[in-house]
Amino acid sequence: MDRTERFYKIDQLLQERRIASFGQIQEALGVSRATVKRDLQYLRDRFSAPIVYDRLAGGYRFEQQGKYDPKYELPGLWFNASEIHALLTMQTLLEEVEPGLLGPHIAPLQARLKSLLGSRDDAPEDIARRIRIVHAAKRRTDTQHFPLLATALLKRQRLRIRHWHRGTDAETEREVSPQRLIYYRDNWYLDCWCHLRQGIRSFAVDAIRAATALDTPAKEVAAKELDAALGAGYGIFAGAKLSWAQLRFTPEHARWVAAEQWHPAQKAAFEPDGAYRLDLPYANPTELVMDILRHGAGVEVLGPPELRERVHDEVMRMAQRFE
Repeated sequence: MDRTERFYKIDQLLQERRIASFGQIQEALGVSRATVKRDLQYLRDRFSAPIVYDRLAGGYRFEQQGKYDPKYELPGLWFNASEIHALLTMQTLLEEVEPGLLGPHIAPLQARLKSLLGSRDDAPEDIARRIRIVHAAKRRTDTQHFPLLATALLKRQRLRIRHWHRGTDAETEREVSPQRLIYYRDNWYLDCWCHLRQGIRSFAVDAIRAATALDTPAKEVAAKELDAALGAGYGIFAGAKLSWAQLRFTPEHARWVAAEQWHPAQKAAFEPDGAYRLDLPYANPTELVMDILRHGAGVEVLGPPELRERVHDEVMRMAQRFE
């Protein structure tokens, strides 16, 4: 922990225990004796902390301050980026929960989150108003089927589902063995073994039009096999055969893309003119094409030829609509 965190830890110890020995403070901070001594002295000198050593009690405590004593106040302690993201995301998700059986249990969680979000100088309402988590492209999920899907997943039961394919605008009935639920880009997906296709598939939960639990036990698929099929390529769409996309971003777009991770196995490097070369594996190009098109003329697909052709054809169809 950094020095500011140590100051707050010392303050917390003395507030809660009233008396804390040198050894207890050192153990709580996990630092050397010299560092503890420096921290205590710094608190006294810089922040007017009324910390005294009580010989009779054998430890440190706060001395009651007089009316004209300097005011003791610690520096502001705030969240790091991951902490505030986690807290506000939990708060947002809980606020979206529709009234139901969990209402009495959720209310204390929301109260606890509010207390965590509040600080010495900032009310939780101010933080929620000033800092927001914005969910982009979030689709509305029909909550009617979600409990059934989750129950079958945990009980290891097969499901019969009617799934709507957005690309073909067609519905198919399938028997599936659910393996895991995935929350990806603000939307829910159900990874399954599809007994119709005899392979691993991922279904958008909001595209499941009907679902029925079956008495048949679900087929088990090893996590390594799921990851190989669904996590090896770019995006959420599966495919057994991987190809490598070779993208080149202009220097202007490189300033953004270079800070992003598109895939854990990506290979990237700057070129002499400031352009940015990004290579990454993909199986199904659907999602990758959409993300490439976000950058417009700021990106060129160098290969493979079939991906370059697909992006080219999409750009030409777009151009025809604007002519």
